[in-house]
Amino acid sequence: MGSIVAMSVRAVCPACESRQFKKNGHTHNGKQNHQCQACPRQFVTEATERSITPGQRTLIERLWCERISLRGICRAVGVSLPWLMHFMVERFAACPEHLHAQVPKGPAHVVIHQLEAEADELWTFVQKKANRQWIWTAMDATTRQIIAFHVGDRSRDSAHELWAKLPGVYREQATFHTDQYEPYKSVIPVDRHKAITKKARKTNHLERFNNTLRQRLSRLVCETLSFSKKLVNHIGAIKYFICHYNLTKVAA
Repeated sequence: MGSIVAMSVRAVCPACESRQFKKNGHTHNGKQNHQCQACPRQFVTEATERSITPGQRTLIERLWCERISLRGICRAVGVSLPWLMHFMVERFAACPEHLHAQVPKGPAHVVIHQLEAEADELWTFVQKKANRQWIWTAMDATTRQIIAFHVGDRSRDSAHELWAKLPGVYREQATFHTDQYEPYKSVIPVDRHKAITKKARKTNHLERFNNTLRQRLSRLVCETLSFSKKLVNHIGAIKYFICHYNLTKVAA
């Protein structure tokens, strides 16, 4: 399942196709580097091109959800970090906004199953611990699927953002179980909001999911070297995992 390796020899600049170039030191892996005299492009004359197999791509997508650092994936699968970062951003962007969550299809289904949901927050950080980012999540209490999430601060504004991302049927019909945190009271209708204590155990499914997030995503571990450097990648990794998690719930 290794990479397909091919060697190409360049006699011209890959940018402007000029044949006028000179030696210009060596690359980080010891290859002779050249610089074009017609443009600023630098290149090597003997370039190694690797084709990543479909099997490698599938394995990488599975490893993203198994608490392995990006550099660890590079070592295990045999790909470069720049390629992995590009592939990661591409796959994160492909995740659907609906998160693969199964939403009730009609009023009859809502009445029969009496929609219930749980909401909670999880502390994380990006770049440094002073830059706190809270993951707000909402889960269907019956299917155990994540129906919405938001990454932001721990203010009332973030509570409103989470509420806005919920499927309409949940905003209109579902009963929500949360802890006693004040911002929830400003967004969830009073008649459908159940603010409970820890002993009531009405948010235990979502709290268990938060633990799963920390166990499966290395960038969410409190003491880690695999923390997110950019907020967009932080959100992308969480969204990717939630989509994967929801699909496993459908299969189950």
